[in-house]
Amino acid sequence: MTAVPAPVARRAWLTDLPVLLVAVAWGSSYLAAKGITTAQTVLGVLVLRFAVVLPALVAAGWRGLRSLTTAQVRGAALLGAILAGIFLLETYGLVHTSATNAGLIISLTMIFTPIAESRVRGTRLPGAFTAAAGLSVLGVVLLTQGAGFSAPSGGDLLVLAAAVARTVHVLAMARLRSVRGADALSLTTVQLGAATLVFAVLTPVAGADGTPWAVAAGFGAAEWLGLLYLSVCCTLFAFFVQMWAVRRTSPSRVSLLLGTEPVWAAVAGIALAGDRPGWPGLVGVTLVLCGTAWGRTAADRATAPPAPAPPAVPVPGPTSASGPVPAGPGAGPVSG
Repeated sequence: MTAVPAPVARRAWLTDLPVLLVAVAWGSSYLAAKGITTAQTVLGVLVLRFAVVLPALVAAGWRGLRSLTTAQVRGAALLGAILAGIFLLETYGLVHTSATNAGLIISLTMIFTPIAESRVRGTRLPGAFTAAAGLSVLGVVLLTQGAGFSAPSGGDLLVLAAAVARTVHVLAMARLRSVRGADALSLTTVQLGAATLVFAVLTPVAGADGTPWAVAAGFGAAEWLGLLYLSVCCTLFAFFVQMWAVRRTSPSRVSLLLGTEPVWAAVAGIALAGDRPGWPGLVGVTLVLCGTAWGRTAADRATAPPAPAPPAVPVPGPTSASGPVPAGPGAGPVSG
């Protein structure tokens, strides 16, 4: 068994920690979103959620935005369209199903992503990674069984489609050639801008009560606080980190860490909403965390440099659990 060199392990942790914080933010976003969103206000809330952070992004990255090529803008806009689909499916689904079902179904992204990645690359998944992902999914099932699992509804199917769209988004960020070499902040800005445009174009279907200005007029201090949390922590921070991390590791590893989202949703529910998952939920939390740690170890071994070789052999580029992954935009010759 080849040990992972300490510098590689440290670089991996520096990449993993921000991704784990994204999982924490997304886990808590279920309570925040349910507190300010109804079926009639989904589009208006999404427009406000993204529009709040766009001016700051444009001001901070204006020079980078001006340097983007037409191909890079188109690629980022495509990612933004996928992102818009994720939010529409996930938010409408969350409104029409239970948080328990949504937390279980959306976590399937951590299974869909490595499967899709291996299919695209024509490779087989390592047994350890597959087993770790399966252990995490079992933990999610136990975690969500405390409140019971009802028969699938229309909302469940929407959330399932959102999980598939998340997989497409993660893989596209890693593999889309047109955005390589572009500044991450600029790409994030274009993504969020494109998604906001999609939401704004669709707002007429929501009726007068669902327009952004009507939603904003009806918000009190608590709703605005929840919206700002969703905008800054769960949108701006989350997707910037995701794009940054996927260039330095693999889509499968990012998805595995983001797969701890249901754990943090349970923590938020217990601490803020008074939920009591019972012993199955506590066992589920343990399994998800153990499965994630195991999966990280498998990914570390896959991304570790090979045994010492003659100096003439070049240092390999980033690899994933299922094989090499092309370096993303801005990635150097060696990624953690």
